[in-house]
Amino acid sequence: MQKTMGPLMEVARIQSEINRLFDNLLDLEDSPGGAGNWMPNADILETEDTLVLKVELPGVAPEKLRLSVHGGNVILRGEKNRPVAEGAVEFHAAERQFGQFKRVIQLGVPVNTRQATAELNNGLLEVRFPKVPNRRGEEVPIEVSGK
Repeated sequence: MQKTMGPLMEVARIQSEINRLFDNLLDLEDSPGGAGNWMPNADILETEDTLVLKVELPGVAPEKLRLSVHGGNVILRGEKNRPVAEGAVEFHAAERQFGQFKRVIQLGVPVNTRQATAELNNGLLEVRFPKVPNRRGEEVPIEVSGK
């Protein structure tokens, strides 16, 4: 049985997409011509005790990737280099994206950012954040005693 996202996670996902679109528009305005910018795809998964962020970064070297957290947002910056074609080459199709990228992803769940771990393996970045217990908005049962 597949677990679906609750309504609050769906709202957080929509807000994240809206933020991503506006961030992308602002980045395109700031860069000369906006050429070469691209946006990596991401998934956010939540388990009982961990929030997992997975980002597709095929062809991005770890030394070309910068990862930080600011105000509940994960900020990814980096660059994917265009491979050098040697000799007389004529492209028939060129669909892969290259160049610099910046992606801001809103986590939407309180997490411990200081204990986060990140691993880039086979073009997939996986960042794991331990969740903060008893976060606001979570239903916490209170025991009632009687006399």
